[in-house]
Parts: sequence; C-alpha cells; structure tokens
Amino acid sequence: MSVFLVVRRALFVSVLCLVVLPIWAQVAPAPVAPASFVNPAWLTQLLQNSAVLRQHNVGVCLTDATTGAKVFELNAERYFTPASVMKLFSLYTGLHMLSDSLPSLRYVVRHDSLIFWGTGDPTLLHGDVPSRRALDLLRTRPEKLFYAEIPNVTAYGPGWTWDDYNYYFQPERGPFPIYGHTVRFYATAGKPRPRVYPRFFGPLTQPVPVGTPNPADDHVRRPEMENRFAFFPITKNWVDETPFRTSPALLLELLQDTLHRPVGTVTFRLRAQDSIQVVKGLPADSLYRRMLQVSDNFLAEQLLLMCSSRIGDDSLSTSRPIRVMRTLFLANLPDAPRWVDGSGLSRLNLVTPRTMVALLLKLHQEVPEKRLLSLLAAGGGHGTLRRVYRDPHGPWLWGKTGTLTNNHNLVGYLRTRSGRLLAFSFMNNNHVVETSEVRKEMERVLTQVRERL
Repeated sequence: MSVFLVVRRALFVSVLCLVVLPIWAQVAPAPVAPASFVNPAWLTQLLQNSAVLRQHNVGVCLTDATTGAKVFELNAERYFTPASVMKLFSLYTGLHMLSDSLPSLRYVVRHDSLIFWGTGDPTLLHGDVPSRRALDLLRTRPEKLFYAEIPNVTAYGPGWTWDDYNYYFQPERGPFPIYGHTVRFYATAGKPRPRVYPRFFGPLTQPVPVGTPNPADDHVRRPEMENRFAFFPITKNWVDETPFRTSPALLLELLQDTLHRPVGTVTFRLRAQDSIQVVKGLPADSLYRRMLQVSDNFLAEQLLLMCSSRIGDDSLSTSRPIRVMRTLFLANLPDAPRWVDGSGLSRLNLVTPRTMVALLLKLHQEVPEKRLLSLLAAGGGHGTLRRVYRDPHGPWLWGKTGTLTNNHNLVGYLRTRSGRLLAFSFMNNNHVVETSEVRKEMERVLTQVRERL
C-alpha cells in the first residue's frame, strides 16, 4: 500500500472519530441478555399451510424487543429484496450522524461575497416538510450571493427503474434541492388548466394533443429529458406531483426567481482561512417521521447525502455514510446487508429478516420507545398502515412497509395481548398474487401472533 493511501485512510478514520463518535456516545446501547429460542409449531403451520403464501419466498423473524429473546424464525437467514424497509437503515444513519436539527446549507463570507453550497437538505420550499430558513438567510444577507456546486451522486441510484422518472416517488437526487425537485399540479373539474406550483413551470405546462392515448391513466406526463409538462383533460379534481429534471442552471433560475436577487456561481474551493458557517434547519424528527410514515423516497435519499456532508464538504456521496455505518456501528449484524441507496428503490439491496430484526433491536435500545414508535406508521392510525391492523382501543403495531412489484415486506414492532413488545420482520418476495392479498394474509398471521404470544 502506498504512503498516500495509508495517510488518506488515517485521515478518513480521524474524521469519522471526530464527527460520528461524539454523537454515538450520547446513545450507547445497553447489552441485550441472551435467552432461549421458542419457535412455536402453530406459527410454522400457519405460514406453511397458507394458500396465499405457499408459492413465493417468505421470511419471518420474531424477537422480544426488551430481552432480545428469539421467539420465531422461518427462512430468517435468507436474503430478500427489502424495498422501502431499507429506510430504517437511513433512519439509523441519521440518528448517529446528524444532530437534532438538519443542516440546511453551508457558507463562507469573503469580503463582499457570500459563497454557499448544499448539504443535501431536501426541505427548502418542500411541499410537505417545508423550510424557509436557508431562503431567509439568502434573502436578507447584504453580501453578493454565489452558489458553489460540489461533486454529487448521480440523479438516480444504482438499480433504480429508469422509466419511473415521471412519477412522484422517484425525484432526482441533488446537493441543493428546491421544491422537493417536483412540480405540483392542482386540477379542478370544470377548469381548463391545473394550477401549477412553483409558478415558474406554468408556461412549460400545456394540454396533451387531442386523442393522446393514456393506458397508465396518468394526469401529467413529462418527456424523459425535458422540463415540459403535458396534462390530460380534467374530468375530476386531482393533485399530482411530477419530478423535474435538475441542473445547476435551473437551480440558479429558481433561486433568482424566488429570492428576487441575482445569484452567481463560483468553483467550489475552500481556503485555509475560511470560517464555514452552518444554517440550522428543521428538527430532524420532522424529516424522519415523514420519511418513514409515508415512505418518502426523496427524503430518504437526501438524508444520506446530509450525513455525507457531516463527513466532509468536498462531495456528497451515498456510499460514504453507508461505509461509515457498516464499519463503526453495523459490523455485528447477523448477515451483512447489501446496501446501495437510502430509499430502497434499488433491487440491488439485499437483507435477511434476522438482520432487519437486529436493526430494530438496536433502535429500541438506543431511542426512547415512545419517540421511536411515534416515528413509524401506526396500524389503524396514520401513514402506510392507516387502513390495516385496526383496533378501536389504539395502535398495537408500528412499522415500515416495503413494496416493489412482486415484493411486499413489513418490519416493525407489535404489542401482544400479554403486553410483550416484539420486534418482527415479515418479508415476501416473488409473489404473483395481488399485493393486497399478501397484505391481508400478513395481517391474519400477525393478529394471531398478537393473540397467542
């Protein structure tokens, strides 16, 4: 190994210790006591005799969240495509690498110039978790404004589906997001055009040519490589979000249109005498909660980029915080995950049910239970579980769903009738029946777990 690589590795480890370990020290986990394995036969029979679950790959793992005692395992050591349950890895990363507030942007002042660059914070004028703190700074500072573009990940992650570019769940990633990288359309029956936000994209929105086929029942379409939007005839009220193509030039246009003042560009190059300032944004839990409860892919991807900004200002990378977490905090998982993005959109991600439960145990050890459960979707309450696992007396299951075509998973915590809190992972891959059928069968099985354990 060359001297350069040795020095580079030593510097990297030093940065990790300075940035990450102080946060880790605040939430050091308590040891989990070992216990005997139960594995009830009735649950094995319930799963194996299910007509819905019989023809696809099923993995289940149940563990007592308080004691760490294994309760049940079926194919818990096998790897599955996790889909959006990977967002729990992103949550764990944010809890270890970010403070209580999101870093909105970073800047330095040089004479009469303010030079700023992005941290990956997705909340600037976001439609659901909006923040104006960075905007207020840029609007009120007396200096001339200059944006510095830093190296960043590609717009899409490895293994993402390219033809989903038109849909709300796959906006492009970026170092300085604005408006959530989407255009919102508000249609009212009887009106000829939808209302467009931000208004910047209004002139770029036109009706589709008469007779255009619409087999996917879309409201709005955008050409893959262009920021032109075409809407179909409005026969009822609807709201739609369509991602726009990002670029440094478009970002400058949007910033200048919003700030009503010029913004220039400079090459990103820090100097030894620079004093870097950080603008604090929204409370981090507001992003975690939205990301997990409605399974927001964009927030999850940008969360890893914000974690990358904590390691260094030279670039934003998804792989860098993943490498930190695997090395410092997740090296003792039962099976090493294949982890390539923050959202779970990639089919390259692979994880075992018992590893997901091990992550749940870490979260339960390190985060107060009330806070942890409040971040997750609640059965019969809110988020992706609001229509299932209902009980008039209140939630008994909290979790994170993960769905891709032919795959549906649920990972989280359930409270049994006896009062035990179980960490569970229930994973289904390669099913050909409707996802709704798999979801109903999972609810039937987990309801039995609630009643009998």
